[in-house]
Amino acid sequence: MISRTLEEWLEFIERIHPKSIQLGLERIERVRDVLRRSSAAALFSVAGTNGKGSTCAILEAILLAAGYRVGLYTSPHLLRYNERVRLDGVPVGDSRLCAAFDVVERARIEKAGGVPLTYFEFGTLAAWEIFANEPLDAVILEAGLGGRLDAVNAYDCDCALLTSVALDHIDYLGDTRESIGAEKAGIFRKGKPAIIADPDPPRSVHAHASAIGADPWVMGRDFGYRRQGEQWMFWGPGGRRAGLAYPALRGGRQLANASAALAALDALRQRLPVAMQDVRSGLAQLELPARFQVLPGRPTVVLDVAHNPQAATVLAEDLADMGFSPQTYAVFGMLRDKDIGGVCRAMKGQISTWLAADLSVPRGANKQVLADAFAGAGIAGDVFYFDSPREAYAAARKRANENDRIVVFGSFHTVAEVMQAIEVARTASREARQGS
Repeated sequence: MISRTLEEWLEFIERIHPKSIQLGLERIERVRDVLRRSSAAALFSVAGTNGKGSTCAILEAILLAAGYRVGLYTSPHLLRYNERVRLDGVPVGDSRLCAAFDVVERARIEKAGGVPLTYFEFGTLAAWEIFANEPLDAVILEAGLGGRLDAVNAYDCDCALLTSVALDHIDYLGDTRESIGAEKAGIFRKGKPAIIADPDPPRSVHAHASAIGADPWVMGRDFGYRRQGEQWMFWGPGGRRAGLAYPALRGGRQLANASAALAALDALRQRLPVAMQDVRSGLAQLELPARFQVLPGRPTVVLDVAHNPQAATVLAEDLADMGFSPQTYAVFGMLRDKDIGGVCRAMKGQISTWLAADLSVPRGANKQVLADAFAGAGIAGDVFYFDSPREAYAAARKRANENDRIVVFGSFHTVAEVMQAIEVARTASREARQGS
């Protein structure tokens, strides 16, 4: 076995392929076919512009509450790579990941001709290697980008979920909802249920489902939800589930995500039956950081990985529903290949002061790019620039009064760095108390 730490493995797999992103299934399928690893678990594939992570977390939580053994592969991670691969709700350890990476690398070199895998392809193969070694009842795979040519699509699902279709990753998926919808619908399979949770899916989604003979379940036609005061009700082919508490995840979109998950479970109910109590327990217990996550204490701090206009619009609506705050400070940083202007326009009505930060990653938007986006969005006045999200957050803490609000958003990188800063501060405070 190659002796590498997890950090060394991650540095290694970043260098194998010259591009960080290159869509296509040929490379991963070559190594997959060499490994010849299969699983008897029911496989859910989840794609969509927004809502994928929440939907995966809801599926996982309900299945775990029902007593099933579950594997979850998701991305990106916030603080540690281990977050991407979970067994029964727990991130796998370094040694397990390293062993799986070693198996993939040996297959890649010795039997697949040294095919250059991307970082995501390598990680997907390693996750599947781990899942195939466990007697799992269900596996949930979240697409990283698109669907048709995404690495997770190398594995045939028993149920596909499409959460939403909006403009994002246009350099790879096309610049219209029709083209993007066609790419994301690529996870559908002939004769298998395809859960479509977008309230207004592009025609291309229906066309692809029809062309391949998938079994589409459409939000509003075949399943849906209804708010009932402090509770809500789900309806679908498996019947009605009424008197449900709202999901532990905050945000107005979470009922749609929960409905997609429940529709998928209805679709496979003969294989994975779940009781009402399992649904209630799962919805109450699920956790997913940085999806409209409101931290305890004052001033109010909201963490959200919204990084495209659709997600930013939802975030703005959720902030409006929180009630009045004298000032709202935005700790904001984005990747330069995203629609920065669109995100700014969606959020500007909720923000008093922008504290914009450079991101220390190759695709990070610098001060000038952010300034141009602010100008294009008609944002002027209270905008300040910092070298990092950590510095921007520290400045926001100094400026904000206890009744104000700080919103950290724009990129997983932005939120992750602020989360790290918060954890460092908490640790220092805890150690100071213990030492006194």
